[in-house]
Amino acid sequence: MSSDVRDNTDRHRFELERNGQIAFATYERRGSDLVIRHVEAAIPLRGTGAAGELMKGVAEIARSEGRKITPLCGYAFAWIRRHKEYSDLLN
Repeated sequence: MSSDVRDNTDRHRFELERNGQIAFATYERRGSDLVIRHVEAAIPLRGTGAAGELMKGVAEIARSEGRKITPLCGYAFAWIRRHKEYSDLLN
């Protein structure tokens, strides 16, 4: 699991901080599913790979918890489809 991605349970989102800026993925744990509702990176982080690094951390967290990912967010869905090593997590 990426130690840089943290689970902010109060806000129901995973967060990655880079240079004082945040990329985050809002989620809901529903049974054995991890529903990813939205992924967003602060404007200065866009195009830097921060959202991809965040999603890798989210996927590792899901795997460590034995969960499948249900991506409601287009970015999250596309990221999992592009990274075949995590395709087994796609619900």
